[in-house]
Amino acid sequence: MQRLASRITVTAKVSSSLRTIILKETPSSSSSSWLSISCFSAFSSQQRVKNPEKEAIPGDLLKWGSLGFCRTSRFASGFKPLEPKPLDSIMDLNRAKNRSPEDLASIWDDYHLGRGHIGLTMKAKLYRLLEQRGSDCRYFVIPLWRGSGYTTMFAQVQLPYVLFTGLEDYKARGTQASPYFTASFYTEFAESKDLVLIRGDIVFTSKLTDEEAKWLLETTQSFYLNDVRYKLVECFNKEPRDFEFKDVLQALDMPIL
Repeated sequence: MQRLASRITVTAKVSSSLRTIILKETPSSSSSSWLSISCFSAFSSQQRVKNPEKEAIPGDLLKWGSLGFCRTSRFASGFKPLEPKPLDSIMDLNRAKNRSPEDLASIWDDYHLGRGHIGLTMKAKLYRLLEQRGSDCRYFVIPLWRGSGYTTMFAQVQLPYVLFTGLEDYKARGTQASPYFTASFYTEFAESKDLVLIRGDIVFTSKLTDEEAKWLLETTQSFYLNDVRYKLVECFNKEPRDFEFKDVLQALDMPIL
């Protein structure tokens, strides 16, 4: 599958000593994560959206009945995720600014390996496109293949966050459904290094593996960043009666069950 969450090619692995002088937490730290997303599993009930009707998730009740989709439901619109730590509490920005984008991408990605989190990077231009399209079309559904079938995941793009939960959990709990997986985007190096750092946190490790979470984030980005795939996102958000889930399956080369 085409991967559009652009990761800068790293020509050589950065040494652990380089990570140590830039990062303010070492990989052996007992802290569960760089971010105070101790996490995104906790939410406050402060209303974020002033116009609920505008935020109503698109969908046709009859067409989406088999998937449990409800036109008048909202996901996370009434909940505000805790703020992540600022990047300067994670990384020494004065030292980092003198490093190449390739070094920073390698440090960021390598740090997250084996920690139960996802580390990715993308070009600033792609982030701006994701931001633009995410503000226009906030929601989408992604089939996550497992063995002989798939689980449908529901995504909300609200940069600098992207949140995912299972559609069945969303059906059962509505706005009370906690995200399975969240992603935060750091743009401090967007202008100077054409680099956006992406941090993924799996809230429920029983629901998603690291590999599934990474695939889910990259695949969702591909639907927003690829012009052909984005037409499906637009249809889902703006012309829900014309949306066909089988088109998403076909785009991902998944069988129609």
